[in-house]
Amino acid sequence: MTKGAVTESEERRYAELQALALDLARRGETEMLVEMVAHGLPVNLSDARGNSLLMLASYNGNLETARRLLDRGADVDRRNDRGQTPLGGVAFKGDVPLAELLLERGADIDADNGAGVTPIMYAAVFGRTSIVGLLQRKGAALGRRSRLGLSAGTVVRWTRWVGALRRLFHSRRSSGG
Repeated sequence: MTKGAVTESEERRYAELQALALDLARRGETEMLVEMVAHGLPVNLSDARGNSLLMLASYNGNLETARRLLDRGADVDRRNDRGQTPLGGVAFKGDVPLAELLLERGADIDADNGAGVTPIMYAAVFGRTSIVGLLQRKGAALGRRSRLGLSAGTVVRWTRWVGALRRLFHSRRSSGG
């Protein structure tokens, strides 16, 4: 064996540590994960689908873990294999505090998350009105069009209209009308 060569056993152990780190990010076990990063684990480590530690922490609602990864230099706009950014994932899930954190740390508010879909479009389509409002206040481009030809503004208006119809339907249903 040459000096500096990695053994099979060492490679296996490193793969186990990577899997552990990805799981820690998902579960929001911040202290152990940050300790691993402090001792050399790449802060932008990704799983087999390209989901970074930050993406996993953000998507799973782990605010403190996301904050600490960003403090350690995690790439706020690192995309997974589907082209999605952490902000896109958070917009889909509807987590306002995480969206605010990512935006404070420089996330691209109008990032194409695949097929021209932006975070505000995700938020609108999935009824995340608080995220829509936040992204609008922060300057999300409403004129941007997806590859389907829909503008973010159209998606937001359509979603509000559908929401109003749902509320009307539910109020009539609950009042016996």
